[in-house]
Amino acid sequence: MTEERDPAATPTGGVPVSRRRLLGTAGAVGATGLVVGGAAGAATAEAVREDAPTALTSLGGTAVGFRAERQQPGITTPLQARGHLAAFDLAPGADRKAAAALLRRWSATAERLMAGEPEAGDGDTGIALDAGPSSLTVTFGFGRSFFGRTGLTDRMPEALAPLPDFSADALDPRRSNGDLWVQIGADDALVAFHALRALQREAGDTARLRWQMNGFNRTPGATARPMTARNLMGQVDGTNNPKPADPDFRQRVFVGDGAAPSWMAGGSYAVVRRIRMLLDSWDHLSLAQQEKVIGRRKKDGAPLSGGTEHTPVRLDKISPEGVLAIAGDAHVRVAAPESNQGAAMLRRPFSYHDGFRPDGAPDAGLLFIAWQADPMKGFVPVQRKLDRGDGLSRFLRHEASGLFAVPPAAERGSYVGAPLLEG
Repeated sequence: MTEERDPAATPTGGVPVSRRRLLGTAGAVGATGLVVGGAAGAATAEAVREDAPTALTSLGGTAVGFRAERQQPGITTPLQARGHLAAFDLAPGADRKAAAALLRRWSATAERLMAGEPEAGDGDTGIALDAGPSSLTVTFGFGRSFFGRTGLTDRMPEALAPLPDFSADALDPRRSNGDLWVQIGADDALVAFHALRALQREAGDTARLRWQMNGFNRTPGATARPMTARNLMGQVDGTNNPKPADPDFRQRVFVGDGAAPSWMAGGSYAVVRRIRMLLDSWDHLSLAQQEKVIGRRKKDGAPLSGGTEHTPVRLDKISPEGVLAIAGDAHVRVAAPESNQGAAMLRRPFSYHDGFRPDGAPDAGLLFIAWQADPMKGFVPVQRKLDRGDGLSRFLRHEASGLFAVPPAAERGSYVGAPLLEG
């Protein structure tokens, strides 16, 4: 059908505006705009509906390429508003061939959904039919147990050695580890859930869900300018993350070409921890006490040693009162690379809230995800230091944990993990 246009709605530049777009614009500016001029009101009242609506923002139209970079998406991709983490175990009898077929299906589905396309065939659930890709990313990884189940123990990376025990751990094995790990992120909740459902359906009889967690972050555009995210304690979280512009960024985060095993070259290792925050106890601290525990101002993330958020922390700074400006057990001091022989990792977390516990306290905190080229040089030394002397640790409970090898992105025509499974 030919679209009907109103000559009176043609802007000065001569580009015609459909009546539906005019109606949408009037609705966007609010009721005040609807009463300006009887002719305009008549035109909008007669608007037709044949043409497609105009997107209010570009949020839903942003797409991330499944194979656009050497690394998988979801590692250096900007934090999304919604996230799902899930681990699967291969079903009894599922072998290496079955695992390869599953990764092929998963890769094809992820690539299609990240491009904003529906699921294959007639099986689409319709959950996200009205939305664009919304910065969707899907990331796949392998747990240590995957290699034994598929007869690939000889190809298992040394970096997948079990994480050591930490004194503050209270880990639930039912929500830890797993053969296969999936990370989903998107700026729309329905798009993210759609991807989760699609991958779970594609698992079929090959793999069974072991655990699944839901997270969130601030929605892009909620702040006047791009800002470092805040966690549920209200603290700016991620200021000292390695930056892609750093000369040693790839060395810290991604496996080098000469490292073993070769199928991990360009990949990374993800440490995943579910960390519950004792928010009721935290909220009872005064602002000054909270800032002392962290070592940064809550308002703007600036270190207590002075400056702005991105001013380097001065661990030797003495306050006018003659004491360390940043306390000896402050989180920024204990976690600083200077305190850990240069150890660093790229943190890309989601917050979570799973309701309330029997005592009424919120079951909420951080889905901590740390990326590094080698966990023994990234996460482990830092966590050991935090475990021994971090003032923040008394407000945290580590309740689940996992370590996963995340290979590089799939090559064109192939799938994630093919060099491992077919090499």
